[in-house]
Amino acid sequence: MTQTLIEQYIEINPKVMMGKPVIKDTRMTVELILEKLANGESIEMILEEHPRLIKDHIYAALAFAVSSLKGELLIPTAA
Repeated sequence: MTQTLIEQYIEINPKVMMGKPVIKDTRMTVELILEKLANGESIEMILEEHPRLIKDHIYAALAFAVSSLKGELLIPTAA
């Protein structure tokens, strides 16, 4: 499930946000989502502030971070 969320919602494209991982079809970086959560913002607050996001985007960002820390991350990059 975790890898599926990452593959479905996270993209790394050198032409978008300098290659940082982002939510697909947005310029919302995984880093920004994690920073907001670390600063105490709730998922609901983030979704209200960024109406294009859905809850699974937040979960995908968290899954991406976990996979990155485990060293198990496999994510396709844009061509």
